[in-house]
Amino acid sequence: MSLVLDPAAQDLLFREARTANTFTDEPVTDEQVQAIYDLVKYGPTAFNQSPLRITLVRSPEARERLVRHMAEGNQPKTAAAPLVAILSADNEFHEELPELFPHFPQAKDVFFGERPVRENAAALNAALQAAYFIVGVRAAGLAAGPMTGFDYEGVRKEFLDEDHTPLMIVNIGRPGPDAWYPRSPRLAYDHVVTTV
Repeated sequence: MSLVLDPAAQDLLFREARTANTFTDEPVTDEQVQAIYDLVKYGPTAFNQSPLRITLVRSPEARERLVRHMAEGNQPKTAAAPLVAILSADNEFHEELPELFPHFPQAKDVFFGERPVRENAAALNAALQAAYFIVGVRAAGLAAGPMTGFDYEGVRKEFLDEDHTPLMIVNIGRPGPDAWYPRSPRLAYDHVVTTV
């Protein structure tokens, strides 16, 4: 059985898509970011909790502050990318549940009244949304460079607050020269999928 999605779209989103390490200086517009969000917001999360929060780093001053917290090997690409997004999990996402999960607004307190429970749920579901976000960037014809090599506590203190946990930094833009490392191997289907 073949996939319904056009092969060119499959390539754009998965087979030919790579983590970019260099970018051109072509700007990424607010309209492009809005279009990406308007697509990926439909990805499912448990209880529709939608805990992902996106902080866009545009100004030179903010960029300089962020670069200081990046691992040494990630600093040049973060400094040069047209747009950088800090993806974080909102640990107080439950405050939005009466609106986001209106058929059971009590879920806010019944399931997520305790902070450790919220933190675990937010981390898992925001990571899921981060994956949607990366695919959305690709759907916009842009390249994403997601990274976890940074000082998490430093980024939290610099850009967020105690209610938000940073997950990853994503450089966004058009790929520049020598943007791609060679593709690493992938596991075979029968190594991953077991039927019981």
